[in-house]
Amino acid sequence: MKKDLKLYGFTKKFKNESNNYSELIPARVIESHRSLYKIISTDGILTAKVTGKYLNQVNSTEDFPTVGDFVMCDLVDQKSAIIKAILPRESVITRKAAGNTHNSQLIAANVDTLFICMSLNEDLNPRRLERYLSIAWDGGSIPVIVLTKSDLCDDIASVLLQIEAIALGVDIILSNTVENDGLNQLTPYLKPTKTIAFVGSSGVGKSTLINKLIGQELINTGSIRINDGKGRHTTSHRQMFFSPNGTMIIDTPGMRELGLQSVNLNKSFADIQELAHECKFRNCSHTNEPGCAVLASVAAGQLDSKRLANFIKLSNESQYDSLNSREIENKKLERMFGGKNEYKRQKRAFKNKKSY
Repeated sequence: MKKDLKLYGFTKKFKNESNNYSELIPARVIESHRSLYKIISTDGILTAKVTGKYLNQVNSTEDFPTVGDFVMCDLVDQKSAIIKAILPRESVITRKAAGNTHNSQLIAANVDTLFICMSLNEDLNPRRLERYLSIAWDGGSIPVIVLTKSDLCDDIASVLLQIEAIALGVDIILSNTVENDGLNQLTPYLKPTKTIAFVGSSGVGKSTLINKLIGQELINTGSIRINDGKGRHTTSHRQMFFSPNGTMIIDTPGMRELGLQSVNLNKSFADIQELAHECKFRNCSHTNEPGCAVLASVAAGQLDSKRLANFIKLSNESQYDSLNSREIENKKLERMFGGKNEYKRQKRAFKNKKSY
């Protein structure tokens, strides 16, 4: 029996795009293991891979399929297929790949709602949350903050005030999966044909939440380490699950590093951006300029200085998006010294001063 891809989020827009590939069949990526994928098509679940020709045509890691992508395939047999193209994404969640690299790492694609999970223990980190929010807004997904393990927090009211101050206009959900508290607050987001994804550090309870939502223990779960409160990796790859009502739920591995590839600071730091309009200088860096409305707000105790510091840090990181190592170095010199020539001039002046 043929499956209806509309049940898996294959909208009219994707259908129209697929018409450009008359000899191929559409499918959705539901699991990713390096160069091997699982896809779901009208013929059911298949194993898929990309061709050598495809590999030679890609320009970056973002050109590869990821979980949530709609792809066009050529059937090999009843169990396998070859991915020939990716349909344009409605949204995409990316981060800078871990380590000393400027490559991006795809997290998930075509996600309607992104659940950002943080546990109310040592994992709670407002600055990290600001990064997640910036990535979500930039990728085109609607973020929702899920504060897990609420039973471990002695002062939830003050934590909520702290989170609300940085998550402007974002829904916040308290969850305690031990007693199933908060699961009913997730229900409004579980809609047929819609896709949601969970992100967060290891051990915050993403997999436990997903098991509760799908009504089965499909994902292994693990406790946090006693010595430092950090989580153990229980999810090793990206995978899509299906809730009883037809919602698609993507689980992702825990992320210890959260480098930015590109961000949307206009929404995640809307308060600072609004204040910036009142600064004396249009290109104000909010560091030491006279007439800076942002610094005035910090001095008045209205804006957290740590939030401003993180805004400046993320702004600087985002300037280096898509630049190679030489371009990044030149950008840093321009920001710090006004350009490479000025840096050389100051360096010569410093040497001459030392020689006296």
